[in-house]
Amino acid sequence: MAEISIFTSVGFILTTLITLWFFFKASNSKKVLYGLLVWTILVAFLGILGFYQKEGTLPPRFFFLLAPGVIFVFSILISKQGRYFMDNLSLKWLTLLNTIRIPVEIVLYYVFLEGLIPGLMTFDGYNFDIISGLTAPIIYYLVFVAKVLNKKALLIWNFLSLALLINVLTIAILSAQTPLQKLAFEQPNIGVTYFPFVWLPAVIVPIVLFSHFASIRQLLVSKK
Repeated sequence: MAEISIFTSVGFILTTLITLWFFFKASNSKKVLYGLLVWTILVAFLGILGFYQKEGTLPPRFFFLLAPGVIFVFSILISKQGRYFMDNLSLKWLTLLNTIRIPVEIVLYYVFLEGLIPGLMTFDGYNFDIISGLTAPIIYYLVFVAKVLNKKALLIWNFLSLALLINVLTIAILSAQTPLQKLAFEQPNIGVTYFPFVWLPAVIVPIVLFSHFASIRQLLVSKK
């Protein structure tokens, strides 16, 4: 059993709850919030039981951490009702939601110090995702409050932030203990298989990914 400090665990639990709150504000839907809470609790239950830590299974248990949320995101993208839902989300709150990437990266650094993920996955390595978190409140202010920047700037920011998310997601996948592992063999990515960090690939990443897709769609549709 990995040794995880209470400070790090509590910090990530709060980070996940704040992420859910941000998305609730963006959707203004209790049904969506309840659905996310059910999924979050289910993932937590499996994480506590050690379901995601078991090795040598086909498919790898890491697959069940990331794939369900990502598949659900893309299923929304291709459905008419899903696109309607995306078009009615608050663009302001979707932008502010990305500030959550600041505490995520801070917690990830502590998880690295505890020897549970490789340095490649932190801002001390090749993870530049914290830039999106730091610039989110700035871009929000310049676009929605001061109105110095237009929606085109917000669109570009979303594309760049999406690229940063895909970058760290790729590193996380390639450093996990699966047949696809190509990186960090000396310290593989095992931290996300422990509770509460199971919420990162299963809950937070899909929400942030979806927020970018929804924002980009809204901006492109309004441009047309």
